[in-house]
Amino acid sequence: MQINPMEQFRVEPIIPLHIAGYDVSFTNQALVMCVVVAAISIFMFIAASGRKLVPSRTQSLAEISYEFVGDMIHSAAGEEGFKFFPFVFTIFFFVLFSNFFGLIPGVFTVTSQIAVTFALAMLVILAVIVTGFMRHGIGFLKLFVPHAPFALLILLVPIEVISFLTRPISLSVRLFANMLAGHTMLKVFAGFVIALGGAGGILTALSIAPMLLIIAITLLELLVAFLQAYVFAILTCIYLSEALHLHDQH
Repeated sequence: MQINPMEQFRVEPIIPLHIAGYDVSFTNQALVMCVVVAAISIFMFIAASGRKLVPSRTQSLAEISYEFVGDMIHSAAGEEGFKFFPFVFTIFFFVLFSNFFGLIPGVFTVTSQIAVTFALAMLVILAVIVTGFMRHGIGFLKLFVPHAPFALLILLVPIEVISFLTRPISLSVRLFANMLAGHTMLKVFAGFVIALGGAGGILTALSIAPMLLIIAITLLELLVAFLQAYVFAILTCIYLSEALHLHDQH
């Protein structure tokens, strides 16, 4: 039996639904996103409801996460950045839990879908644009005018504009590509294990090698899952910092 490593990324409807000719079915992707949101909510509720002077493990983990995100915002955006703490905290936890849930065998990996990661990236860029215009008005456009001789601005301003417009693409593709590549490798080596295991003889013994690789890649994917959530969140902080301070901190 052949195993298609891309089969795991197929979005399939669970509850078919069409409205005005548009497919708005409730899919396996939507189900996992609901589970992720529910898991985060339950985790935070348990951590906050039983607060003690000597914290429990759940409370300690929540406090560490709070401080981690707070330090991230402070280092990237300064004191003013704390007004965006709920936004950054939510994005970080959503991406983190989505990545971790995707490592569970049989669970759909939400962040392996470019539509999801691009939607998150566009949400970040929209927040940056709204923040920039609310704080600076039309002066927000100074973000695209770096401190440089006037002759160079003819070249630099278009580059800055293009760089800003491509941020949603780079932000979304980075997360999407890492999740896609890692899970594809896991599925490919799993196919090797099944194929060698069913071959019989000495080939069955050789199936141990790809099994060990699966274990190693899974451990690596756990690290990548955290790092990608961190990178997405820290870049969000940096972009928001630019909207707040323009070129003041450059």
